[in-house]
Amino acid sequence: MTTPPRVLTIAGSDSGGGAGIQADLKTMLALGAHGMSVLTAVTAQNSVGVQGAWELTGESVRAQYRSVVDDIGVQAVKTGMLASPSLVSTVAELLADADVPVVVDPVSVSKHGDRLLAEDALDAVRTRLLPRATVATPNLDEVAQLTGVRVADEAGMLRAAGRLLAYGPRWVLVKGGHLPGQAVDLLTDGTAEHWLRAPRHDNRHTHGTGCTLASALAVGLAEGRAVPDAVRRAKEYVTAAIAAGFPLGAGIGPVDHGWALRRSP
Repeated sequence: MTTPPRVLTIAGSDSGGGAGIQADLKTMLALGAHGMSVLTAVTAQNSVGVQGAWELTGESVRAQYRSVVDDIGVQAVKTGMLASPSLVSTVAELLADADVPVVVDPVSVSKHGDRLLAEDALDAVRTRLLPRATVATPNLDEVAQLTGVRVADEAGMLRAAGRLLAYGPRWVLVKGGHLPGQAVDLLTDGTAEHWLRAPRHDNRHTHGTGCTLASALAVGLAEGRAVPDAVRRAKEYVTAAIAAGFPLGAGIGPVDHGWALRRSP
């Protein structure tokens, strides 16, 4: 029997199942990978917001990580909600010895506007975590918090990418989904520029979009794909998942991680 690609997510739990660890593992399964997890925080979260969040200890994060990596091994790592400076530093320290691709999704605010990263953790993300990233995948709100650049157009995306690359990631994927018009993203390593465009779907149920994209990208990298190819495939997957997003509860529903299964006869 063949072992599928092994991908590790280091992130927080979304009790509503649309984002966080739950979205990561669903994405990995849908794309044929074996997903594993290091839990950093627990949230009480549903379709209308985050009602509470509880950070786990650095000791528990280190123990989870060593348990998985030392026995099973990983071929790519994806980080999500890290909550505090101490957790950011703990994860950055663990990743210093990881000889595999790392996707950093610098999660700071939930889809509903609830803060998931302490203000004083931003500097640790810039100086400790981003230098470990093979690809960093910030949205425009996260770009503004990390760089101070308020992006209003594609030229602004390019400027922001340059600021982010100065912190040390090999590649930056600036997600322009909040801009009007097509859903456009910019992938660059400071030399090559890849503009990825997709139609914008008229669907408000987009909870978990960022987690899903970063996890799909991590799967592609675990398969040995080059970064531009892995990003293109991840965007195709998440675009279809957004199109298939469904209502859940009284607020914003999730993207459909199993969209391909639902289209099967």
